[in-house]
Amino acid sequence: MKAPVEKKVWFPAKRYGWGWGPPTCWQGWVVMLLWLALVFASTFLLNQHLAWAVVCMGGLVLLLILICLWKGEKPRWRWGKD
Repeated sequence: MKAPVEKKVWFPAKRYGWGWGPPTCWQGWVVMLLWLALVFASTFLLNQHLAWAVVCMGGLVLLLILICLWKGEKPRWRWGKD
């Protein structure tokens, strides 16, 4: 019988508060660098179109949150070592 495959966490939960901390593996860092490149590119390309820039930023933030939910630890409030 095969052992259950453990999920590799790209984005660990923060120690205090809600959300995720910095990436812990190269895949997470690639996601973060690509996301930052898209943010800077969209800022540069859409600087004359505020409405499109806001829509684009909202989409990029939503995309990053979805990736963190998929490849990160389950988010919840944490207070240190709990």
